[in-house]
Amino acid sequence: MSASPDLRELESALGYAFSTPALLVRALTHRSLAHEQALEADGEDAQPGDNERLEFLGDAVLNLAVGESLFDTHPEWSEGELTRVRARLVSRQHMAQVAEAIGLGDYLLLSKGEERSGLRRKSTVLSDSMEAVMGALYLDGGLEAVQAFVRSEVIGDEVEHLAAELLSGAALGNFKSALQERLQADHLGTPVYRVKSESGPPHRRRFMVEVRLKSGAGDPTEPLARGTGATKKVAEQDAARRALEKLDAAGPGDGDAAGEEGSNAAGE
Repeated sequence: MSASPDLRELESALGYAFSTPALLVRALTHRSLAHEQALEADGEDAQPGDNERLEFLGDAVLNLAVGESLFDTHPEWSEGELTRVRARLVSRQHMAQVAEAIGLGDYLLLSKGEERSGLRRKSTVLSDSMEAVMGALYLDGGLEAVQAFVRSEVIGDEVEHLAAELLSGAALGNFKSALQERLQADHLGTPVYRVKSESGPPHRRRFMVEVRLKSGAGDPTEPLARGTGATKKVAEQDAARRALEKLDAAGPGDGDAAGEEGSNAAGE
């Protein structure tokens, strides 16, 4: 079974020719079309034919491929810096941009209703479908096929811009603002940042910053998380990112869980 000419054009954009083209077709199939086909089959041996399982796999593979590439090419970056750059590269916004760059929307398989609605240009659909294609690439060609596409299209020159942001102390996603908004929305208090330690030679300083929770009057008490970086600003952003992750894991509006997570953070 060979790919159609249209899919061969997509394969050219992906830099990979599928030995099992059905995998690529599945990655392009939106659940609306799969549902429509199931209804037409009237339930007779209907199998789920959408791309959502491939999206699940592709998300994991994408994180691994991007993480490994950053780990290999930037040995000077800390764990926090690697995490922040990876988060930007695998974000929905960036993956939608990658999908647009290779024209992925033109190949999506949608139901008649969603075709008329313009769904193929929606950024969330593009990013989800791009992840599904990553899953299909992995199943057909292994991690090497995914890594080749990631280096070429997902990372490309973008990582140099992100590296410049790291060095300048810019936000890479303003985690400090996001944390303050989250704490205010959940009525948990205000974040306060303190430098806990400095290390390294003058030309390569490392800062450790702790973010604590200040609620009401008095000194800040509950530690939320610690972060590190080459500057105080970068370390504060890293601490805020870690605090947000712990709050997300605790659940929305769960003040007690946030406090418990913060107490654990102090012992890191």
